[in-house]
Amino acid sequence: MLVVGHIGKPHGIQGEVLVTVRTDEPEERFVAGQVFTTEVPRDRRVSASPVRAAPGAVYQVPQRLTLESLRWHQGRVIARFAGVSDRNVAEALRGVLLQVDSATVAAPDDPDEFRDHQLVGLRVVAAGTDAELGTVARIDHAPASDLIVLDKAGGGTALIPFVRQMVPSVDLAGGRVLVDLPEGLLDL
Repeated sequence: MLVVGHIGKPHGIQGEVLVTVRTDEPEERFVAGQVFTTEVPRDRRVSASPVRAAPGAVYQVPQRLTLESLRWHQGRVIARFAGVSDRNVAEALRGVLLQVDSATVAAPDDPDEFRDHQLVGLRVVAAGTDAELGTVARIDHAPASDLIVLDKAGGGTALIPFVRQMVPSVDLAGGRVLVDLPEGLLDL
C-alpha cells in the first residue's frame, strides 16, 4: 500500500476534513469517487474512542473511504468523504492515513525517482567497503529532504538524508542502496 494522504483536523461543521497530500500526483489521486484504504496509526495523537455518529450509533473508522468532493485550500485538500456528515465523525478520522494499492501506481519515468514501497527492505551498503549497514525500514519525508530510516545491522536506527551526495545509487534489481556517509553519522 502507498500512503497518499494524511487526514488532519475537521473543517467546519459539515463533516469536511483537511488532508495533507503525500503524493507527487495529487491530481490523479484526489478525484471525486476515489476509494482509499485507511490505516489508523498506532501512535495517533487523538482519542481513538468511539464517536456517536447518530443517537445510539457508534462510528468506527471504516477500512475504505470514498472521496465525495474536494477543494484546495493553502496547499491542502479540504475533503468530504461518504458517510462523514458532521464535525464529530470528521474528528474521529483525524490522524488516519489514506492509501492506494501500490500495484495500481505506474512506475516513475525518472530513473532516479523511487516510491517508498520500492525502497523498504533493501540492504544499505557502504560505498568502497561493501559493508552491510542494515536495511531500509521506511522513508520519512522531512521539510529539508527525504530521510532513509535505517534499521542498523547491530541494532537501533539511524537517519540518512536521501540526497545524491550520501546516496549515490539505488539498485532495485540488486536489492541494495549504496551510501557514502560522513564519519560518525550512524553514531548519532
